[in-house]
Amino acid sequence: MQFQEWLRSLRSGGGVKGPEVEDLRSILPSLPSSFSLSSLSLSPSSLLGLGALASLTAYWLVTRPRPIRPPCDLHAQSIPVQGDPSCRRSALLKDDNLLEFYYDDTRTAYDMFQRGLRIAGDGPCLGFRKPGEPYQWISYTEVAERAQVLGSGLLAKGCQPNHDQFVGIYAQNRPEWVIAELACYTYSMAVVPLYDTLGVEAMIHILKLAEISLVICDKEEKAESLLTKKEKGVTPTLSCLVLFNPCSAALVERGRNCGVEILQLSEIMDLGRQNLKPPVPPQPQDLAVVCFTSGTTGKPKGAMITHGNIASNTSSVIKILEGFFVIRQEDVSISYLPLAHMFERMIQVSMFCHGARVGFYQGDISLLMDDIKTLKPTFFPVVPRLLNRIYDKIMGSVTSPLRRVILQYAVRRKQAELSSGVVRNNSLWDKLVFNKIQASLGGNLRFILTASAPISPAVLSFLRATLGCLIFEGYGQTECTAGCTFSMPGDWSAGHVGAPLPCAMVKVTDIPDMNYFAKNGEGEICIQGPSVFRGYLKDEERTDEALDSDGWLHTGDVGQWLPNGTLRIIDRKKHIFKLSQGEYIAPEKIENAYMRCLPVLQVFVHGDSLQSYLIGIVVPDPEVFSDWAKERGFVGSYEELCQNPDVKKAVLEDMTAVGKEAGLKSFEQVKDLYLHPEMFSVSNGLLTPTLKSRRVDLRRVFQEQIKQMYSKTAI
Repeated sequence: MQFQEWLRSLRSGGGVKGPEVEDLRSILPSLPSSFSLSSLSLSPSSLLGLGALASLTAYWLVTRPRPIRPPCDLHAQSIPVQGDPSCRRSALLKDDNLLEFYYDDTRTAYDMFQRGLRIAGDGPCLGFRKPGEPYQWISYTEVAERAQVLGSGLLAKGCQPNHDQFVGIYAQNRPEWVIAELACYTYSMAVVPLYDTLGVEAMIHILKLAEISLVICDKEEKAESLLTKKEKGVTPTLSCLVLFNPCSAALVERGRNCGVEILQLSEIMDLGRQNLKPPVPPQPQDLAVVCFTSGTTGKPKGAMITHGNIASNTSSVIKILEGFFVIRQEDVSISYLPLAHMFERMIQVSMFCHGARVGFYQGDISLLMDDIKTLKPTFFPVVPRLLNRIYDKIMGSVTSPLRRVILQYAVRRKQAELSSGVVRNNSLWDKLVFNKIQASLGGNLRFILTASAPISPAVLSFLRATLGCLIFEGYGQTECTAGCTFSMPGDWSAGHVGAPLPCAMVKVTDIPDMNYFAKNGEGEICIQGPSVFRGYLKDEERTDEALDSDGWLHTGDVGQWLPNGTLRIIDRKKHIFKLSQGEYIAPEKIENAYMRCLPVLQVFVHGDSLQSYLIGIVVPDPEVFSDWAKERGFVGSYEELCQNPDVKKAVLEDMTAVGKEAGLKSFEQVKDLYLHPEMFSVSNGLLTPTLKSRRVDLRRVFQEQIKQMYSKTAI
């Protein structure tokens, strides 16, 4: 309409004034303060040319990209609580009262799905696919009906409709996982997710601690592993296993022999239909999930998360994005991060609350990119490790100097737009340079959220430019449900994790041993608010370690308040150790610095309190290592290069240079390293399911190499 009125004004010879002229004058500086076509004496051809120019200019004015208007002053994204600058809350709040829910009718996870059901009805909810085929969809109505039927079946098998009833779910991400969870919530039962990488001893610990009698599994192999524990008498409460997939008669017989009933999903659904019960919805204070964190040491801890925790955390993200990014019914998220952890679950709850869709990957991470291209998600939850791989793939594909120069220039132009608040994927640079990159992720991305670990500012800024969509960074942990800080819309700077969510107060407290003090805006990050968990299941000692008497959750992470009210993660308290000369070492900070070294894919930094220096275990990046070595005159296979002492020396020199650039002190630099050709992974037990290093296991696996490095003359 604006464009048409502008043209009519030009054609009629009318004067044109106001902001449109000011914008036009920025392009044609010679224009007077007002002008009229009727006042000009021009030939018809000149008039035609001027009209064409005016039309193009008007089109640009109407369609030019608009900067995002941030919801608050980006120079003051958080507010001191009661005048204490070390304790802060979101600037989006009117006062110190924290947000518990966004919509009046969404105070539990069950409520949030019901809201989506009212919005979408028979619209698609959960998607799945078979190899080489398109996605198939289950509607919101069907999901709700299946959940009620399955929940009724659970009640018929002896489960009680209250939050003291724990039901185990031992399966990969798939629609039945969500339906089983919703079945529990429909009757106020609590979910206990189980997963392979917990290990046998941890699994036994969970089943016994939570006194779980019924577990829902996806595959026969998992049921067999649980039966083995029952047969050995270590899980006496286990009495029923429900399988998503068909199972053999032999498994049913084996279960019968040890007192465990084996049912297929269809059987318990039939039982539910015959005994259908009305829903018994939970209350906000009721337990929703006991999320066992695998941790890096000791037995897993069962974090007790309530429905109110989930509602407040999800509502806070909705609050931050209101008026600027609204999840729509046609939005779709790809589900591949483990549902056994809260990050993925909170993403899904947010989608369900708005009637949006969730499509599941096939269960094979090697096929994830094919699933993404087929699903074409608009919402993409990621961990930094995946973003690093995307970045490395892009950079590795640019082989010629000319293409690299063009890419770097295009990135700078897009980053300049970002700095002015413009986020888009339809610029000239997107069409000429970035379209294939964006197409590789489906071509429809609107929103990426990264969490669980720090991400390099350089990688984050680069991908914000190349992918042309919103990329937010969050920080949190299971014990505060998921997140406690979140990037503010409009702030596309990097190197921080945003300001506190509206559901959380965040403060830093003194760590004298590490020379961090709250008066300087530095210290251990502590969180208080309605998203903070209730404690660890039947573990008062570790609950008291995590929660102080005033309800503050002590995270073990070290943060620094920046002048604009955002938080930067600068260190880690839990894994610090001393070297023989008394210097404190925070290995994760050092590892994060070394990860920016080109040939390094993974690194584990180790120090012995009887030694004066650090050593490292490094996994070179197989995609760039050979070329990197060849440029330095080294030849050989990947494994041969890892064994070459001169190659090791060259890697160490590069790491030292990168570490120095990152500000590492001399005693924080590794003085020797071992090149290991096999990646640390969840499957080999060297990473947790959230892709954090299992430091105890890494020390055990590489004890011989560590011993050899320390057996040399002191460096």
